[in-house]
Amino acid sequence: MVVGAGPNGLAAAITLARAGLSVRVLEAAATPGGGCQSAELTLPGFVHDTCSTVHGLASSSPFFRSVPLASLGVELCHPAAPLAHPLDGGRAAMIERSLDATANGLGAEGAAFRRLMRPLTAGVDALLAETLKPVRLPHAPLLLTRFGLRGVWPAAWLARASLSGDSSRALLAGVSPEDWLSYFAAVALCAVMALAGSLVPAWRALRVDPAV
Repeated sequence: MVVGAGPNGLAAAITLARAGLSVRVLEAAATPGGGCQSAELTLPGFVHDTCSTVHGLASSSPFFRSVPLASLGVELCHPAAPLAHPLDGGRAAMIERSLDATANGLGAEGAAFRRLMRPLTAGVDALLAETLKPVRLPHAPLLLTRFGLRGVWPAAWLARASLSGDSSRALLAGVSPEDWLSYFAAVALCAVMALAGSLVPAWRALRVDPAV
């Protein structure tokens, strides 16, 4: 029995079913998806996210890579600019779909942003493969060490020490957990790397009978 048909609940149900177990998923809402849903909330034809928006790690997840998402009604959409952070004076800092494009958009702040992110993005596939699997002996210990030396800092400290202005610091703050003064920067660094190749899921409307 799995309670909740959000992404985690559905992943658990699929894993159990693959193991040959009989699985029942209970969901109180009229549609599955949990926080990963969209709906026409304003005008017909205008689809809005009802909770979470960008799922940059979806395509990197070992589990989701093993699931035929398209045949299950999930379309992964690629935005040209996954994230923009508004700033004072009518400015905005944007994460684009490559490190160089993002750094170039930061102007004079771009060099420091590139220095921080380049060593990590150069091995992003191997790094995400290591960080998204259960804890075990790593296949890329040097890469993980390089990431850990940055990621163990609180995100606010790393931003102040490594980035040179409010635009680039806002990008790191914008993808950090709410209390970025204490949360490890690892969360934000992973998010920035993933957003450069991010995917926004567009869930088709799937109606289910409430089970709870």
